Amino acid sequence: MDHNDDVNRKKEVGKEENTEEISMAALLEQSDISLDMPRQGDVREGVIASVSQDEVLVSIGAKSEGVIPGRELSQLTEEQRSALQVGETIKVLVVSPETRQGTVVLSLSRAMEEDDWTQAEELLNSKDVFEGEVSGYNKGGLIVNMGHLRGFVPASQVSMSRRMSYAGDTPEQRWSGMVGEAMVVRIIEVDRQRRRLIMSEKAAAQESRESMKDRLLDELQEGSIRKGRVTSLADFGAFVNINGADGLVHLSEISWERIEHPNEVLKVGEEVDVKVISIDRDRRRIGLSIRRTLEDPWEEYVKDFQVGQLVEGTITRLTKFGAFARINENLEGLIHVSELSDKRIEHPKEVVSEDDVITLRVIKIDVDKRRIGLSLRKVESMKYSDLDWEMTLADLEDIEGVSMVEDQEAEPAESAEEVQPEVEASVEVEETENEPEIEAPEAEPEE
Repeated sequence: MDHNDDVNRKKEVGKEENTEEISMAALLEQSDISLDMPRQGDVREGVIASVSQDEVLVSIGAKSEGVIPGRELSQLTEEQRSALQVGETIKVLVVSPETRQGTVVLSLSRAMEEDDWTQAEELLNSKDVFEGEVSGYNKGGLIVNMGHLRGFVPASQVSMSRRMSYAGDTPEQRWSGMVGEAMVVRIIEVDRQRRRLIMSEKAAAQESRESMKDRLLDELQEGSIRKGRVTSLADFGAFVNINGADGLVHLSEISWERIEHPNEVLKVGEEVDVKVISIDRDRRRIGLSIRRTLEDPWEEYVKDFQVGQLVEGTITRLTKFGAFARINENLEGLIHVSELSDKRIEHPKEVVSEDDVITLRVIKIDVDKRRIGLSLRKVESMKYSDLDWEMTLADLEDIEGVSMVEDQEAEPAESAEEVQPEVEASVEVEETENEPEIEAPEAEPEE
């Protein structure tokens, strides 16, 4: 092989190697471009290239630009639109990789939604709660916004207290008043494909109440007075929420007056003052009282009564241990079964019946326990004769408007000397009057 042939051969080899390098570089460049080409559903970061009234042009890499159309811009808030400035980096979602005009269609709001879906999935896994706003409703429940997503709270997942505070037969009557209210919920289902986001206020409330109750039990003190809201009513009492935790107001602690059911004086949703009367940290129970935040009127009611006094009472109810009698519109006393008769009886119905109006004697007044003891068998007792006489005089004075004692004091008694002549005269008269009754001696017969 001569020198010229060797040179030519080397030139050919060099050309082939150069061609291979160029082809490889081109292939690699084409491969990078193809790998970076936008695909439908991709969320990308882009840089705003231009802004107009009708569209926003965004550079999303791969030597391509996409457009956010005017119809989407019209759905943005004024604040969101003013934030779209040239040079700003934003997240967009690829709606259509390429139109007939070769333009990539982008969406800003759907990219925001994707972030919200990610947050929803995180909340579902962590079981954390978040606070949203009720934005609407339908016949099945409430709509709560979570960022750019619309979550659904079924009626069965709305808290009992909220459902009871709004009543009605139609969705409009039941739900319309809740629009605009804040609602703490927990995510219980996320389905991106079906765009399904289900929330629960009940689940959130349960967890929230438990954590709040733990915190409240640590800081609560017996005797303290708190503001609360009535959450539910039962035959045995009312539940009142204070600082997110429920406590029980027993029926006997609702009012100083006797009531049969809490709904006589309370309504669900009503704000009330309560006094903490017991705390059971082991069983996580809080005992509350409404009546102890109010002045006890009992002492005022009972001030006109005293032990031994006779009163008129109406039998209100019978029990095995005695009968209750109302002695005025505010007071009710107990006639123990042993105070109904001098004879032994098994049940009060042997002596009295409901609605009987009878005379009774007050035999006990216990201010601390707010109890009045009454007796039927002691009505005629001589033990109280002096008191009965005094009470009778007092009643007469009230009727006549004149004090008998004062009348007696106003007319001083006559002296013994002044009275004595009358007595003597009386005696003399009596003696004179009696004289004719004495037999005279028989007259001697005439001759």
